[in-house]
Amino acid sequence: MIQRWQYFRGSKVLLRACINPLCLSAQIRRTNTMSKNPAAQTQSTSSGQRCPQAKGLETLAALVQSVEETPDPIPTTIKGTIPEWINGSFLRNGPGKFEFGKDRYTHWFDGMAMMHRFHISEGQVTYSSRFLRSDSYVQNSEKNRIVVSEFGTMAMPDPCKNIFARFFSRFQIPKATDNASVNFVKYKGDYYVSTETNYMRRVDPQSLETKEKVDWTQYIAVNSATAHPHYDREGASYNMGNSYGKNGFFYSIIRVPPPEVNAVKADSADLSGAKVICSIRAAEPRKPSYYHSFVMSENYIVFIEQPIKLDLLKFMLYRIQGKSFHKVMTWEPHYQTVFHLVNRHTGEESKVKYVAAPMFTLHQINAFEDNGFLVMDMCCGDDGAVIGDFTLENLRRESGEEMDEFYNGLCRNLPRRYVLPLTVDEMTPPDHNLVTLPNYTATAKKTKQGEVFMTHEELYDDELMQYGGLEFPQINYDKHNGRPYRYFYSCGFGHVFSDSLLKMDVQTKELKVWRYPGLFPSEPVFVASPKATEEDDGVVMSVIITPRKENSTFLLVLDAKTFTELGRAEVPVNIPYGTHGVFNEMG
Repeated sequence: MIQRWQYFRGSKVLLRACINPLCLSAQIRRTNTMSKNPAAQTQSTSSGQRCPQAKGLETLAALVQSVEETPDPIPTTIKGTIPEWINGSFLRNGPGKFEFGKDRYTHWFDGMAMMHRFHISEGQVTYSSRFLRSDSYVQNSEKNRIVVSEFGTMAMPDPCKNIFARFFSRFQIPKATDNASVNFVKYKGDYYVSTETNYMRRVDPQSLETKEKVDWTQYIAVNSATAHPHYDREGASYNMGNSYGKNGFFYSIIRVPPPEVNAVKADSADLSGAKVICSIRAAEPRKPSYYHSFVMSENYIVFIEQPIKLDLLKFMLYRIQGKSFHKVMTWEPHYQTVFHLVNRHTGEESKVKYVAAPMFTLHQINAFEDNGFLVMDMCCGDDGAVIGDFTLENLRRESGEEMDEFYNGLCRNLPRRYVLPLTVDEMTPPDHNLVTLPNYTATAKKTKQGEVFMTHEELYDDELMQYGGLEFPQINYDKHNGRPYRYFYSCGFGHVFSDSLLKMDVQTKELKVWRYPGLFPSEPVFVASPKATEEDDGVVMSVIITPRKENSTFLLVLDAKTFTELGRAEVPVNIPYGTHGVFNEMG
């Protein structure tokens, strides 16, 4: 679940916005469909229209049901071979409990965060899981009802209060949830689980024990942070958050320094030294853009201001009316997409405004610099109005026509490449393609002083369409993040949830695929072999679940080069469909 604090007219209010990993999970309303933006009017057929229509899809109800935790590690059954050089834990996060007492959550991301750990050592695997003991989880459990509002579910007033107290509670500022169900992130060597409020929770990556709640506002002047930080090779972490005050709404770039060498590590959260290195003013302070992640190369950070708008006035109205917040976003394609280029060492924002046709992106694949250009690869959709509402009711639809109708109305994200020229100035000639790199079809033209309009290159062939587009991209991050690369790994979406694993060669656009009927893989994670000499020397890991048979989960290990199965670790538990994960290498 994506959640964030905003400030409106000097008052602190909670704004919740939620994004599906494949596409926006909110039911986004289209505004001004007769766009005045020429680029918007000349867009090609949408990605959803280009993908084949599904027929006869099976129900996913079993993948969004509450499960029990497994706090003590249990053994798994190994089929095939798990390479003995793998030594660490595959950590996953996602919703795992969808009701308290008679109260039921409305939206998938409202579910309480559940952490999973597959520990791998000497070819053997154990499994454990725990619910995050967030304040939200603890308070809901104590009352045996939902007492903390989530993105799609508004907590009802305490029935023990009188009618006047219940009425006036509508006008009180809602408490922010710390239900951090999106990702595992790392700062100064410590692991945290994160959503996108101002809160994170520090956790023990071995026992999955919940530790202290951490509030970003106690360290720096931002009131949120994404669940997708970047890391440089010196150990510093970079992220983005929002701030709002009398001077306007700003998108802020955050840097958390690496841990001090030889410092005695206390068993407590430490974000000391964190600072905002750049604040980017929003084009519209009352309708800022939603974002889920950002771009980072060796020398630059790029923030993408996209035409998905968060309506702050509507948020306040919904609170007074007692409505949930999952309709505060609008897709407004009369706005262009703006790429804000920032030097990540100095924090200086480029005076050049880079723009493109309306599109939306959730996850970036990679970015790198090449002879005076910044090459950015990302998963994109070009019609933010083709959005599905990821309520639990929809996800639990029956097999056949009901599920087909839901899936066929969803957006499909596809990989694209944009190329930013880094040396644009007043002497740069207008109206001709500035991208001079060989073998690139993306373009960039100076349209007026201080502005460059870009078109993208499609990073795929038609073969990808039969897999429903892709999302959850991962690369060999340690060696190739911010640098030239060749391969990325992702999930194909031939169903509402991912139903295949893909390996893409960005040079040849060749696909390798792992796909079996009835099996639904998680986001893939690449782990390099200890003696790797090539980019894809290693393994790709994914947790596979199925709605067809109880207690039939397994950890899949693929050879990253051939994309063939090496082995699997079967565990007799049910795991709901989740969000993101990481591999925690052990010394």
